[in-house]
Amino acid sequence: MQTDVNSNADILKAIMGSYPTGVTIITTEDVEGKPAGLTANSFVSVSLEPLLVLFCVDARAGSLKAFRQAGRFAVHILAEDQNEVCWRFSSREPNKFDDVEWSWSERRLPILPQSLGLMECQTVQTVEAGDHTIFIGEVVHIEKTDKNPLLYFRRKVGSIPPNWFE
Repeated sequence: MQTDVNSNADILKAIMGSYPTGVTIITTEDVEGKPAGLTANSFVSVSLEPLLVLFCVDARAGSLKAFRQAGRFAVHILAEDQNEVCWRFSSREPNKFDDVEWSWSERRLPILPQSLGLMECQTVQTVEAGDHTIFIGEVVHIEKTDKNPLLYFRRKVGSIPPNWFE
């Protein structure tokens, strides 16, 4: 049975929204020296040798130009208590870093504290794929805390349910 492309896109969105993932905030510096960032759940590990990760940015994202020009980015794996910052960075708010705790790293990347994990990366490749750009980066600095992740499922975020592992 053949369906039109638009209904296929709706079906794909429904399927992917029902696929639980972790949540990240990706940050960089724009050409004016200001922090830029977005929330992304399209993040994966690519390689262990060398350490490579990737994330995808929608062509309509206001921060796409900054990621293309910077050549570097930081990935924050969000902890279960970071739902407010998750929604802030997923909005179209132009000043996402206002009223958010952050600082510059040694590699001149905006860093959000309290994340489960942090990876600072050098962009090694970009790939245009449909209505997104894929950024592949080599991890040049990494940190981990002992926290639980923030999860995304059916357009909501939350923590791992109690007794999940019992």
